[in-house]
Amino acid sequence: MTSVTVRIPDDLKKEIEALGIKVSAVTRQALRNEVQRLKAQRAKEAAEKLSELLADVPDEEIVKVIRETRDER
Repeated sequence: MTSVTVRIPDDLKKEIEALGIKVSAVTRQALRNEVQRLKAQRAKEAAEKLSELLADVPDEEIVKVIRETRDER
């Protein structure tokens, strides 16, 4: 496992300690959530770009390519 160092204000550290917050667990979950959020955002952006590119392609052509690809399997 990799170690990450974060600098926080002294008053925040005191509050964390007083509340018994497990910094490692909270940090790991926050980073996992952020990774998932960014991956979803990038996938959405890619889908939107693809949609724009395919907007000019007739539906019949898309269906034809899908059928040809299925037949190749």
